[in-house]
Amino acid sequence: MNSYPEIGLYIDGKWRKTVKDAPILNPATEEEIGRLPIADISDLEDALQAARKGFDIWRQTPPRKRSDIILKAAALMRERQEEIAQSITAEHGKPLAQARLEVIRGCEFFEWDAAEAMRLYGRVIPSAPGQKISVHHYPIGIVAAFSPWNFPMSQPARKIAGALASGCSVILKAAEETPAGVVHIVKAFEDAGLPAGVLNLVFGIPAEISAFLIPQPDIRLVALTGSTIVGRQLTELAAQSDTRVLMELGGHAPVIVCEDTNIEQAARSSAIRKYRNSGQVCTSPTRFFVHESIYDAFLENFLACAQGIKMGNGTEEGIDMGPVANHRRIPTLKALVEDAFEKGADLLLGGHRRDGAGYFFEPTVLANVPDNARVMQEEPFGPIAIINPFKSLDEAIKKANSVPMALQDMPLQIVLTISINSPTTSKSEISLSIP
Repeated sequence: MNSYPEIGLYIDGKWRKTVKDAPILNPATEEEIGRLPIADISDLEDALQAARKGFDIWRQTPPRKRSDIILKAAALMRERQEEIAQSITAEHGKPLAQARLEVIRGCEFFEWDAAEAMRLYGRVIPSAPGQKISVHHYPIGIVAAFSPWNFPMSQPARKIAGALASGCSVILKAAEETPAGVVHIVKAFEDAGLPAGVLNLVFGIPAEISAFLIPQPDIRLVALTGSTIVGRQLTELAAQSDTRVLMELGGHAPVIVCEDTNIEQAARSSAIRKYRNSGQVCTSPTRFFVHESIYDAFLENFLACAQGIKMGNGTEEGIDMGPVANHRRIPTLKALVEDAFEKGADLLLGGHRRDGAGYFFEPTVLANVPDNARVMQEEPFGPIAIINPFKSLDEAIKKANSVPMALQDMPLQIVLTISINSPTTSKSEISLSIP
């Protein structure tokens, strides 16, 4: 059950190898678990030609049939949940329990959009007598999609599901570090009877792939989940050919903890959410602003929970947090911690890479972090929590909005409700009402 799948490009309904390849490493052991094919320009040209053909077929496929194929593929992924989860843990490092949940989450994206495929309604707009204005929805064309490494299965699912449901064909450039999750998706669609060319998968050198695909006239939409820096670069490239973009980029999620909260529950919930997926989530809570009257108690409870996080290989029982997904994260996280400490922050927990094999970075807690520390402005995308006190809610909201991706100058009334289900999962709801 723990065998890692063979990785290939998928173009025009067929799997292919390439002349160049690269190692795929297990981040918990640093051992090679597979080989990644590196696409060249001829592969990309073939993918583009296949996507043209696939779009001509798929756009004329009735919504009911599109929906049926998507649902069949989702059902196959549910049946293969354990196999897919094992692959995700091997290439990403997250605990198996979290990988299993990710597979189901990915299936839910497909199931939701399969239903939406049946609801592509137009509308009639009121107009002058004798005139009728109607709006019809048509698939935009070929989608060039780029998915990240932090969720190897559910993130590609989000890109693929909506595009296929609306009748588009797709060329997906998935993350080179974590290719198996999307390979399992493609295999499920292949087995479900998706026509050749509708879904194409490539890996390679990201800059080369984006530089080739995005300016192509047949590419009508560019969809990316990734860093803000890469998002800006791809948006600029797409603007040169007037290609539409759909970007999900970085953040720096704040949590405001007011004095009337349940301190123990809020602290425990916050710590669990912080260290889920080793903090490698775009919505991972990172900047905790806690009212000064409960600051010490919250900090004590948060630290107790963080100290109880069991870090290790995600295949082992009882593991709460695996390694970070790639070696590049380690120096970045270390530099952010060192910068904060040098500028006067209190390092209360962690801050170091664990000795031995694997990209393990300890659960880290920084307190009383000054505003000029890099980590206050830069998303760490790792297991670093910042806990600072505040005197008034207005002050906390101002600090929460002091980063470029915040809701600038907008007064918010924030209600945070969190319920705990298990040591590895939690449900959270955040409602924002703007006066």
